[in-house]
Amino acid sequence: MSNRAPLWRAIAAFATIAICLFLALSSSAKLGLDLKGGTQIVLETKDSERVKANAESTDLALEILRGRVDALGVSEPTLARSGEKRIIVELPGLQDPREAAKVIGQTAQLSFHEVQRVAAPDEKSTDKQLVLADETGEKLALGPTLLDGTGVKNAVATTPEGSLGEWVVNVDFNKAGSSGWKELVNTACANTAAGNRVAIVLDGKVISSPGVVPELCQQGGGNQTSISGSFTQASAKDLSILIKGGALPVPVDVIEQRTVGPTLGQSAIDASIEAAIIGIILTGLFIVFVYRMVGFMATIALGAYALIAYGLLVWLGATLTLPGLAGFVLAVGLAIDANVLVFERAREEYADRPEAGLAPALNTGFNKAWSAILDSNVTTLLAAVLLFFLASGPVKGFGVTLSIGVIASMISALIVARVLTEWLVRQSFVRNKPGVSGLAGTGRIRKWLNENGPDLMRRSGLWIGITLAVAVVSIGGILVRGLNLGVEFTGGRLLEFSTSQSIDVEDAREVVSKAGFPSAVVQASSGTDGAENITVRLDQITNDEAVEIQEALGAVAGSVEKQRDELIGPSLGKELRNKALIAFAIAIAAQMLYLAWRFRWTFAAAAVLSMSSVVLTVVGIFAWWGKPIDGVFLAAILSIIGLAVNDTIVVFDRIREHTAEDRKRPLREVVNEAILQTIPRTINTGLGAMFILAALAVLGGDSLKDFAIALLMGLSIGILSTIFTASAVAVVLEERWPVDLDPGKKKVVDPYANISAAGRESGSA
Repeated sequence: MSNRAPLWRAIAAFATIAICLFLALSSSAKLGLDLKGGTQIVLETKDSERVKANAESTDLALEILRGRVDALGVSEPTLARSGEKRIIVELPGLQDPREAAKVIGQTAQLSFHEVQRVAAPDEKSTDKQLVLADETGEKLALGPTLLDGTGVKNAVATTPEGSLGEWVVNVDFNKAGSSGWKELVNTACANTAAGNRVAIVLDGKVISSPGVVPELCQQGGGNQTSISGSFTQASAKDLSILIKGGALPVPVDVIEQRTVGPTLGQSAIDASIEAAIIGIILTGLFIVFVYRMVGFMATIALGAYALIAYGLLVWLGATLTLPGLAGFVLAVGLAIDANVLVFERAREEYADRPEAGLAPALNTGFNKAWSAILDSNVTTLLAAVLLFFLASGPVKGFGVTLSIGVIASMISALIVARVLTEWLVRQSFVRNKPGVSGLAGTGRIRKWLNENGPDLMRRSGLWIGITLAVAVVSIGGILVRGLNLGVEFTGGRLLEFSTSQSIDVEDAREVVSKAGFPSAVVQASSGTDGAENITVRLDQITNDEAVEIQEALGAVAGSVEKQRDELIGPSLGKELRNKALIAFAIAIAAQMLYLAWRFRWTFAAAAVLSMSSVVLTVVGIFAWWGKPIDGVFLAAILSIIGLAVNDTIVVFDRIREHTAEDRKRPLREVVNEAILQTIPRTINTGLGAMFILAALAVLGGDSLKDFAIALLMGLSIGILSTIFTASAVAVVLEERWPVDLDPGKKKVVDPYANISAAGRESGSA
């Protein structure tokens, strides 16, 4: 069976590539609104006096909203329930959210009442009497609701024959509505003192209060009526849409609204593709330089990764967002990590037994690196899952695509790359000249580290002291400068505009202030196309006020195009802020439990403390720098947590391996040797990912640039923390709380007895 294993792997690799190629050619990716442009509105249902907001009532509201959205004429709109009480409405291509909010956002609580009398000008509603102004401003005392919107079957805006352009709305009632309408007509016809009038009330406003014509009084109602008034074609159409849509069973609030311009999305796609191509090329050149021929094969496998990841995306029907593109690019670094683990271990195997040849060394490298590769991907998948469940908007897409990317990277590294490299080392020209393979020889740096490397653990107290000092500076930044929380976490509105004429940010700030928004925060930002845009951040403002700001800027900066518009309600901002803290706490706790299961609690605590110091340092730098802390930054932080733990796991695996081989060796000596042996792997994988992130930082817009910068910081600080902080803390904790002794037998309880051989070897790259 083992002789056929390469054949089965080859079949699996080519079958996977063929299927993904077919999917890529036959299907197109579903783009999020941040890439194709349009408006997304998130509604939250509220309890009414008669109906409780739950999944059932929200589903009913969704279907009613679907009818209204269809009437807007938007191409390919999507509506979906999220959780029990939320509805996500996506309107591709719609750039003016006022139009959508006018129709969608209204609760359309439609009711029909008898006009009992004309009320006094200063009369107000009481618990027993509803008083509202009619369409002319006259106060009316209204009777109880005899018919609501659920009794409406259809409503159409039309012009009656011979009306000379007068617009009316014809309303048809269903069976339940017909009986209510009949009762209302009979009641109104009996009240001649009030003019036999009925009032049609929409969301607490009288939209029409016609008198019942004598013919209708004689008929006693019927199953239809006609609403007349001073309607234009547009107002009659809007009214018919709302009445036809019916009354929502529960009121709704707009808690989130995002609008993205059509050019911004295409620019983001182009920039991300350029970053991915440049990053893969640079990473490939680096891998080829370090690992030669096997590195070249791994680079080819990276190309297969892109195809596999895209194929999985379209097969699952997942939505691709701008942060999601960053997730795909980041997963390239994970594929490199797996290849480096394998190649470094294969180098060691070949150095120990060169007479066995390259093929056995490579096979051992793949087999023994499997556990560490699995560990690193589990920690990253944890971050992706947390983002999917706890993030909002496009950042949720990062969690989806990062998960897809992790799976694709494992297929690329462990199947495709293995097939290619195993074929390579079996070729005669490589067997005769093993040096060209990249596996023969451990390199000068590794040789120097093994023979003359420094005793890092002799100064463990110094490294811990430096870590504490950096933590104090980081906390100082948070306390002194504060965190620049984005609108996702505070609530408010963020507008981004591109202008045809350059405008100084100070002039833009003055213009916005004179427009009536002196508290607005106006800043310059870079778009994905490299142009300088103007961003305006405010508290809650209406869509009309947002247009006022755009028009004010247009008066001094020429043509102004809205590139981005994000509205987050205060309740949602608080919720997202709490979810961010929950996500961080869960990530820390999960890593602690996972590492405590894989190692002793002392090692788990050391890894978590080291990882927390990395996160704190990145947050502190962003605080001192004044960079925004938003959903994209949360994605970066959770990614840093996963990546930082990956490096630490490899070092701890090597410590466990050496301890199991010789438990009498001094702990500091074992830890120091493990660090020096894994430094090449740690640096090589870090550099591979940094090429990708550097390309994103240079080519991406402001949001992706900050994401890439945060991850670059996290990777760099994480490498140092793995080498110095994690291991130093582990040594101190192990010496303070050594392995327990059995009081009866006075034997050391072996913490490694349940570790398999594969597990002991897993981190030896």
